[in-house]
Amino acid sequence: MPVRAFEMQLYPGQVAEYRRRHDAIWPELADLLREAGVYDYRIFVNEDSGRLFAVMHLAEAHHVDELPGHEVMQRWWAYMADIMETAPDDAPITEALEPVFAMTPESNG
Repeated sequence: MPVRAFEMQLYPGQVAEYRRRHDAIWPELADLLREAGVYDYRIFVNEDSGRLFAVMHLAEAHHVDELPGHEVMQRWWAYMADIMETAPDDAPITEALEPVFAMTPESNG
């Protein structure tokens, strides 16, 4: 199964607000992510720096690359743009991370 990991950056003092907004994630956004093939999505935060680490586990036949064109995704990005670093279209600025180690049931690690 494909996995994507990336980092994002909150503005100073926005950890609690980021957490609050995600605790109340819009049902239509959660449905959209599932329909796109995201079956496990976790975001972690460094409380001191506001740095976010996200990891998405995807179905083989996912279509997450189509999400930026969806109206619900664009509304969510606009909703989050005041608390985190974003591109001109309000998409979060992400830095992709490359895997260097995995210990899975299938691996020898």
